[in-house]
Amino acid sequence: MTINELRRLLRADLARLSPPQKKGELPLIKWRNVFNPRFTPVLMIRLSRYFYLIPWLRPLSLLFTWFSFFLFGIECTAKCDVGPGLMLPHTSGTVIGASRIGANVTIFQGVTLGAINADMDFDLTLRPILGDGVLVGAGAKILGGITIGNNVRVGANAVVLDSFSQNAVVVGIPAKAVKLLDNVI
Repeated sequence: MTINELRRLLRADLARLSPPQKKGELPLIKWRNVFNPRFTPVLMIRLSRYFYLIPWLRPLSLLFTWFSFFLFGIECTAKCDVGPGLMLPHTSGTVIGASRIGANVTIFQGVTLGAINADMDFDLTLRPILGDGVLVGAGAKILGGITIGNNVRVGANAVVLDSFSQNAVVVGIPAKAVKLLDNVI
């Protein structure tokens, strides 16, 4: 990842905090949001990933990971590839151990994305993949080497153990698709 790619990702993340006021209008990126508790954890995740990808700076990656954990209660591995526009409205108790997260994903508090069993070697095939536009409700658990398709809405406290295709609403324990979305933005 280059510094320009990091900037592009951060701009997309900031844009989600300042949506356009009118349809068709470009978002006004307000740099004061850098210190917003909904953005600073995202910044820590981005910096952790950036330094992780530079082998000789990898120890700095751990610094940002721990900083995010202790200040915001979010644990996110630097090995997870996160697309642009990540939104974390609340972070307490969130664990992100996914293989990949797509663009414009929203993850609420208390969410766990990870392997079903203890996986200290971080095998990507044992970790979930989230598509673009996914919303993960508070307390949801998405576990295993599964894929959550684009524009899926995972309900609060759902336990997702199977893959789901795009444009679905997924709820329950174990999670089931209860609705297909028609007009997804």
